[in-house]
Amino acid sequence: MPKFVNKVEITIPEAKALLDKVQTPNQFQIRTIEYVKKFSKLDSEKAKELVETLVKQFEVEHVDAIQVVNCMPRSVEELRVFFSTGRKRLILTEQLERMLQLLDKNR
Repeated sequence: MPKFVNKVEITIPEAKALLDKVQTPNQFQIRTIEYVKKFSKLDSEKAKELVETLVKQFEVEHVDAIQVVNCMPRSVEELRVFFSTGRKRLILTEQLERMLQLLDKNR
């Protein structure tokens, strides 16, 4: 059994890229592969870059950026959901619109 080394949050596309490397997946991995194939909306490199851009450019938390990239919302209202609870700072509608433009460029 592999030793647990480190916990890192990753996007669904990044998980898909890792699971694609598994030679003989077990039953749990097969189900997970089916899930990530169904819900992956970008390639892994583009997803990783998009997360980093959201963190740097909009100063959102890394885990929030991952969730945004996983879901790729199409409206400000959908995007606002990710930042409406537990936030210490308010994200203005203008910022959300700019985030949405960035997401739209990467679809």
